[in-house]
Amino acid sequence: MIPLSSADTDTTEEVVVDEGRQALLDAIRGELGEAVVADHLVPGQDLWVRVASDAWGTTAEYLRERQRFRFFSWSSVIDWKPSPWGRSQTASVDDAPDSPLAEVPEMQHGVTGGDTRFQVIGRVHNLGTQLGVTLKADVPDDTMTVDSWVSTYAGADWHEREAWEMFGVNYAGHPGLRNLYLPGDFEGNPMRKDFPLLSRLVKPWPGIVDVEPMPENETGGDA
Repeated sequence: MIPLSSADTDTTEEVVVDEGRQALLDAIRGELGEAVVADHLVPGQDLWVRVASDAWGTTAEYLRERQRFRFFSWSSVIDWKPSPWGRSQTASVDDAPDSPLAEVPEMQHGVTGGDTRFQVIGRVHNLGTQLGVTLKADVPDDTMTVDSWVSTYAGADWHEREAWEMFGVNYAGHPGLRNLYLPGDFEGNPMRKDFPLLSRLVKPWPGIVDVEPMPENETGGDA
């Protein structure tokens, strides 16, 4: 990273340039072209790149083979739909509704935006440069399918099985999508926001407690 200073008569502004991540982002843009939908770079911290759905698999191949991102960290799915059941927790800031909310908040996406309810997300690293990149792609609403990363990163096998089971996202080319945790006849995808986790309504959610204010010091000194 290179700090650059620009000064006038009154102020000095420091601009940080992250050469490594910027060069990586430029290379990704140059290789994938319009398949790069959006990106977000925080100098000295991290890089996020959102690619087109049909470029999910080829992006992984490019990073591994051309940019030497050989370490697969993790992959999963995000459901951006606000839960129609509310938070369903038991702190005083929460409601514990026993029916769907009358008004569900508008869906909002995180860094790099999004156009669909579900997004796949994955993290890979180049151990030589010590750089990592977080990749995202929209999951098409009509097919709920993206390409599998297993042929590029064998470690993605377990992660994609979990995402398929919990979110209902299909991975084209995966060698064997089957349940990891749930019985074979289980219906539904428990990590979807609209899946009612009734146990939260029947029994308080573990670890959620009301926060009580600290007692005041009657003597007026430091506690």
